[in-house]
Amino acid sequence: MSLLSPLKELDRTQRHTVLASFLGWTLDAFDYFLLTFVIVAVSKEFGVEKGEVIFGLFLTLAARPLGALLFGRLADRYGRRPILMLDVVLFSLFELATAFAPTLGVFLVLRFLFGVAMGGEWGLGASLAMESIPPKARGLVSGLLQSGYPCGFFLGALVNWLLIDHIGWRGLFIVGALPALLVLYIRRTVPESPVWEAAKTDRRGWREDMRGHWKLAFYLVLLMAAFNMFSHGSQDLYHTFEEETLHLPTGSGAAFMLVALLNLGAMVGGLFFGSWSERIGRRRAMITAALLAIPVIPLWMYGPSLLWLAVGAFLIQVMVQGAWGVVPTHLNELSPDAVRGTLPGVAYQLGNLLAAYTANAQNLIAGWHGGDLAFAMSAWIAAIALILALLVWLGPEAHGVGFGRHRAARE
Repeated sequence: MSLLSPLKELDRTQRHTVLASFLGWTLDAFDYFLLTFVIVAVSKEFGVEKGEVIFGLFLTLAARPLGALLFGRLADRYGRRPILMLDVVLFSLFELATAFAPTLGVFLVLRFLFGVAMGGEWGLGASLAMESIPPKARGLVSGLLQSGYPCGFFLGALVNWLLIDHIGWRGLFIVGALPALLVLYIRRTVPESPVWEAAKTDRRGWREDMRGHWKLAFYLVLLMAAFNMFSHGSQDLYHTFEEETLHLPTGSGAAFMLVALLNLGAMVGGLFFGSWSERIGRRRAMITAALLAIPVIPLWMYGPSLLWLAVGAFLIQVMVQGAWGVVPTHLNELSPDAVRGTLPGVAYQLGNLLAAYTANAQNLIAGWHGGDLAFAMSAWIAAIALILALLVWLGPEAHGVGFGRHRAARE
């Protein structure tokens, strides 16, 4: 059986749903990562230290739990599809407004508001997709959905490479408003989740729905904190590492090549480990990917040539996003039906909140070691990989559990 064979078993409507969910996360990540490419340019325009602009990344990540809770509860009450469309419009509008920020203060407020909208997308898209497909397709689709994040990173790198010298950082954020067009595709081709439709008459309060599940929720938040420290620790300051450590100009072909290979590795890893988790289990796949990241670190940060640095960038993201590729299905399988629109997204984004200082912490660690960003990023990823593997090993798994009316049969 080929890696992509589960996709062939989806009907046309299910494929549209998966594609829309994938594009939603891709374009959301695209808008987020645009800032990571222009940190230096923004700091120069506003006449501030680089760390003050990096604080915008913290605000975006810190705001995401609010969006996950707000949009997740709306989705559990009113349906996944309409709230997903509202969310896409909002994060696109806040991205556009960022282009016209007159001061750093306004810029940071807009990044916070963007974070609120960004926080809602992942949970909505993942629950809509997972509730619309057969259980045996979840592993591959999970990896595909999570691959939207590096795809967004790649699009951001591509747009930055092609346009930064022509339209500046403000022009990039204007381009970032284009994801709003995705709403037209969702409205025309994507139906509501069948699991939500079947249970929409049995809606209760959040506390009642969560009764008996708070311990699980706490564990998922800790797990997602480690996951977010893992991914953001390997991505958010990578372009800054290119500029300051490798001395590659922001619009250079070499800088773009490294980011492109990094994201290609992420897509390969997400698809492979997501699909592989159907055979060996969710936890085993995540632990394997996390631990395999450690021996790749020297090549990733200290490769002796541009070629070896490129190989390291590719391989580190095969492992980092390989572990992440299992997350959408793992969290949705562990979540009760009544709060599947809310719990995965809130756990994800509260984990993001706990991990929101990652870039700032790495920048601080680098400062303690003479500005050595390579050391800071290497030490961070090695430590977090071990913590993540331990948390996954200690936690539960619900591989292939039924959703909706069929859930009890598999539990």
